[in-house]
Amino acid sequence: MTKRITVATITGLLTGLICWQFAASGGNVIPLILAVSIILSRTLTGFAIGISALKLAWWLHGAFLGGLFSIPMALGVLMTPGPQQKMIAVSTVVMGIIYGFLVELSATVIFKAPVKK
Repeated sequence: MTKRITVATITGLLTGLICWQFAASGGNVIPLILAVSIILSRTLTGFAIGISALKLAWWLHGAFLGGLFSIPMALGVLMTPGPQQKMIAVSTVVMGIIYGFLVELSATVIFKAPVKK
């Protein structure tokens, strides 16, 4: 179980760094507090996937938790002014689903640390 939590958390951290770079692409300036929030949110998602014992197929497990944990970030996006906020909020959840899948893929398939049933 420790291996699973470690792998999932580190993969979550890596997806957080990737997510932050996507948010900063195109010349966008991301304030430090927002960058930290993005990275910690994706790291927390990885940790949650690592400790979760939901009885789901591995790919669905990661996708479900990734999407679920992305909803608070998406709601935060909707509270900021701007014309593209709905698209960004939806993209946040969709990318959360993808990141969750990747976290679960690395933990279960690549590092062979599946959810204990």
